[in-house]
Amino acid sequence: MDFLKADSLPWLAQAQERLRAAHTAGRLPHSLLLLSAPGLGAEALANWSTALKLCESQSGQPCGSCASCLLLRADTHPDSHIVRIEEDARQIKVEQIRELIASIALKSYRSRGKVAVIEGAELLNVNGANAFLKTLEEPTSDTVLILIARPNHRLPATIASRCLRLTLRPPAHETAVAWLDAATVTTTTPTATTTAAAAGTRSAGPRSWDAALRLAGGAPLLALDMDPQAIAALDADMRDSLKQLAAGSVDVTLLAERWVKSDPGLRITWLENWITRRVHGALDGGTSHQSGERVRLPAALLKAKIRSLFELLDAARDLRRLAPTGINQQLAMEAVLLGGRNAFST
Repeated sequence: MDFLKADSLPWLAQAQERLRAAHTAGRLPHSLLLLSAPGLGAEALANWSTALKLCESQSGQPCGSCASCLLLRADTHPDSHIVRIEEDARQIKVEQIRELIASIALKSYRSRGKVAVIEGAELLNVNGANAFLKTLEEPTSDTVLILIARPNHRLPATIASRCLRLTLRPPAHETAVAWLDAATVTTTTPTATTTAAAAGTRSAGPRSWDAALRLAGGAPLLALDMDPQAIAALDADMRDSLKQLAAGSVDVTLLAERWVKSDPGLRITWLENWITRRVHGALDGGTSHQSGERVRLPAALLKAKIRSLFELLDAARDLRRLAPTGINQQLAMEAVLLGGRNAFST
């Protein structure tokens, strides 16, 4: 467990300070719900919180060197429990939750309490959620329960209402770019066998991260895994494709075929982000960060326009959700493009 990683993510500092203050005052919540989009380090914060609870140094933060911290770093601490979705599964199974409940019902081995983390808590199936609810209602002594879920989570209200919510938000653009530049300098330090060109592949100027951060929804950890030059090229291609589609100057079948054969997942994510920004821009009269254009609509067209945007957003999300099921992605992509032609127009 790399619980020290959270200290290297500056946008987590405020959440860490809140938890540190609560722990020092003896008011660390029994159940904590971390609401976070992917790529913001919610798992790192949960690991840090686990170490904060179980550390034996009494210093107000994980020391990294006491017996408990060493056990955590080796993933062998008997009072730390993590549940996540199993490989090739679509839900967290009730058997996993029952096993967790049985584990935290036992007495603490090292007398520092127990911590249980559920990653992707929105993936709990109905039986698992019901089984876990009783544990929330009748908590065992000195146990901290940490749930990680996306902001648009599907957790039952009976579970979410019994947790203290802590929402993680993307950092300011300047903060994200500075962190990404520092991270890529660290990971691309040239060696004796590394050419200068290879070493500089991921370390271009700060503005090279703009498209990657947009595609990642502002999440630096997701952007870090992207090639900023390739994403910038995809960003330009997508904007050009939508302009052609709105003007009716491109064959929908050929465009759908090209999208399906070239990073379809990234293209659908880009499309979802583009639609969301258009909706926000239409409502508040701002400038679209995706296109750099004013997107405020005349009052007479506003409702119809936003309706078409939401319909397109639903279609894009359905395509992303159904992609692993073996549907004909070519036909599904064509349907999205044809159905959204009106939404693409300005």
